[in-house]
Amino acid sequence: MKADSAAQRRLLDLADVDAELARARHRRRTMPELAEIAAAEKATQAKRDAMVAVQTQLDDLDREVARQEKEIDAVRAREERDRGLLAGGTLNAKQLTDMDHELATLERRQGVLEDDLLELMERREAVEFDGKHAGVELAKAEEALTVATHRRDENLADLDTIDARRGAERVKILPDIPEALLALYERKRASKGIGASLLRARRCGACRLELDRREISRIKDAPADEVIECDECGAVLVRTPESGL
Repeated sequence: MKADSAAQRRLLDLADVDAELARARHRRRTMPELAEIAAAEKATQAKRDAMVAVQTQLDDLDREVARQEKEIDAVRAREERDRGLLAGGTLNAKQLTDMDHELATLERRQGVLEDDLLELMERREAVEFDGKHAGVELAKAEEALTVATHRRDENLADLDTIDARRGAERVKILPDIPEALLALYERKRASKGIGASLLRARRCGACRLELDRREISRIKDAPADEVIECDECGAVLVRTPESGL
């Protein structure tokens, strides 16, 4: 293939632009913040689940406390009614004996219920403490997620700037490169990752390998408009005074 040497050198500008665009794409896929965000999202969800579990326990305990208090109130009401009957003086001897027995039973029942209620309240206090701790942990996880997301967004904004700037440069370069040479460059770039590189000090800038004497002699004797490709990596080798020929 033949192409004006100036057009070949323009390939170096294009390769430089494409290299930075490729680095930007790589950064988008591999920036550490992506892993941080994934971990932070997982941690945040776990903390939210813990909060839900604590709240569920509190709701269950609140219902149990309300039921226990209602039962205690019923026992107290029954005791007050019985004491009212005793104070009324209308009961016979057998009824008085039965009433004393019932009052003793109610007192024991009330004591058991109140002990159970106290235990429930203590359990609720412990669960409430767990809830406060879970809330603190959730806030920390959400803060970590917010910070990581902010850093990611800042990085993405920087990468968007690079893409826009380098994309505009690429558009300006393309008209300076003949269609056939550009097609060759794009094929090389698609298959090898680098389409063109500078031949500097007898070394390929793409694969970094030094060319042997026979290859250097061939390139040196080639016309300036002949398109040279690296035998090792296939990239278009662009010759300049830095090539060491």
